[in-house]
Amino acid sequence: MSSTEVERERSRDGRTPRVGDLKLEVVVIPVSDVDRAKAFYEGLGWRLDADFADEHGFRIVQFTPHGSACSIQFGSQMTSAAPGSATNTYLVVPDLQAARSAIAALGIAVSEVFHEGSIGDRFHPDDRVAGAAPNGATYGSFASFSDPDGNTWLLQEITTRLPGRVDEADTSFASAGDLAKALRRAAAAHGEHETRIGRADPDWPDWYAEYMVAERAGGELPL
Repeated sequence: MSSTEVERERSRDGRTPRVGDLKLEVVVIPVSDVDRAKAFYEGLGWRLDADFADEHGFRIVQFTPHGSACSIQFGSQMTSAAPGSATNTYLVVPDLQAARSAIAALGIAVSEVFHEGSIGDRFHPDDRVAGAAPNGATYGSFASFSDPDGNTWLLQEITTRLPGRVDEADTSFASAGDLAKALRRAAAAHGEHETRIGRADPDWPDWYAEYMVAERAGGELPL
């Protein structure tokens, strides 16, 4: 479908055509010494998924950080990017001090915990403010470290997700029966919601979704 046809289709029913799921699963990290990089990420305790090579000098190594749905790859003849040019790739953790201490205990140089004085300071070492974010604000505390080539990693502490982001581990259902029960509870609660507002709620799918996610994750239920 051409761009003109897409625009025509969008204007016809007011909806944007669905592309489908796009899951970021691998990030390529440029390195100069594959064996040295492999030893470094093995030392971090990341899972080694693959290490393949051919007779033409191509080699691909893949690691996955513990608890991550996204992996990294590096190797030979993979990218024209300069070694060390992958900067500030995020690693999200629930307890920054614990994560930092664990990395430091491996003998890896890792920065002290810092926060931003102004938005964007996390990316500029000279502008970072020492210490955790005031009041332990979620998303606000960081630490950083580098691999042997200078590719930098940014640890970010997230204790509470902003609305709209769903943690699959907290919100998945073990069976269709469990999901049906959750839908019934949401339907009953939504009936009370419509009684309170005194009208039918045309946005009930959004309300159901918010209610079911909050209930499953132990969050605050919508009214």
